[in-house]
Amino acid sequence: MSRPILVLNCGSSSIKYQMIDVISEKALAQGGAQRVGDTTADGIIEHEVDGQTYTLTQPLADHAETLRLIVGLFREHGPDLGEAIAVAHRTVHGGSKFVQPTLIDDTVIEGLKELSPLAPLHNPPSIQGIQAAREVLPDVPHIAVFDTAFFSTLPEEAYTYAIDAGVAEKYGVRRYGFHGTSHAYVSGVVTRLMGKPDLKQIVCHLGNGASISAVDSGRAVEASMGLTPVAGLVMGTRSGDVDPGLHQYLCAQSGMSIDEVTNLLNKKSGMLGMTGMSDMRDIGAAVAAGDPAAVRAWGVYVHRLVGYIGSYYALLGGADAITFTAGIGENDSGLRRDVCDRLACFGVVLDEAANAVRVKAPRVISRPDSTVTVLVVPTNEELSMAMQAAALLAK
Repeated sequence: MSRPILVLNCGSSSIKYQMIDVISEKALAQGGAQRVGDTTADGIIEHEVDGQTYTLTQPLADHAETLRLIVGLFREHGPDLGEAIAVAHRTVHGGSKFVQPTLIDDTVIEGLKELSPLAPLHNPPSIQGIQAAREVLPDVPHIAVFDTAFFSTLPEEAYTYAIDAGVAEKYGVRRYGFHGTSHAYVSGVVTRLMGKPDLKQIVCHLGNGASISAVDSGRAVEASMGLTPVAGLVMGTRSGDVDPGLHQYLCAQSGMSIDEVTNLLNKKSGMLGMTGMSDMRDIGAAVAAGDPAAVRAWGVYVHRLVGYIGSYYALLGGADAITFTAGIGENDSGLRRDVCDRLACFGVVLDEAANAVRVKAPRVISRPDSTVTVLVVPTNEELSMAMQAAALLAK
């Protein structure tokens, strides 16, 4: 017996997907499409099933056409998409309105459109994907799973910005947090692994987008990303925290528009802005070669991350576990070492040999005498989304 759920993650020019059996928790198929809507080059769809990858190269006009082609690949190569019991959609911003997985109807789509100003780079393509998927797969329930939902438990003192209260309420200005599906999954794995439900955890999701959370007994109590995903840690192309007066200053001094400054902070800043590179593997190699810009940027990245960990340690009143996840967190042993070395004041003692092993499954990388357990846990947002969708269907 199997209960497959198709998990979709639609970006502005891409679609990623997995078909996951929520009984065995195995991926039955996975794939993705690139260059959706690109009029200058052919798009590419790769569909992987049973270890075999099937590739389709042709123009991809829009999300609807691309999803029809993906459905065709399922029909030709399997598995049987007709067995899917639901489609789960990654939806970045649910605001204060959507705080749990939600069955999608026309009213929900209108609600998502209203929230688009809070996530202009993410929600619009997600909505396009949802509409296209409902058209192509009309006979199964479609469920929105929100990146912000896990952080709906933030206390008022954590999510409230110190601005005019009336303005904040009218325009929904508050800290929302993002990457919540990953933080929920990873903190849940750590809880089961350590066998202690009341853990105080700090979870570091370090990918091209990066965020950190404080989790107390399974509930998120702090998050680095805020009203938008640009806040918090230094990221691949995003600045993370900057002075709120930066927009006004750059507009006045350079003649840049608000939109241009926003684009600068989202797409031309972070590690890319400081080094000309956004991939931490390239930056790490440049650091090893002594490149001054890379050395400085690496220091900025580590400094910001350690500062957040220290802050969350204080807010939690101590920590039982610090966990690294996502592409950089799971694969960059040098970064983990540099961060943990600066946490020695909290009693963190890294196991160098364990840290050096390439991680494929949850692993403790601290020594037994470390006062805080340090772990690496590969994230699995797609599985988390599928399980959340299945739980909603079971209600």
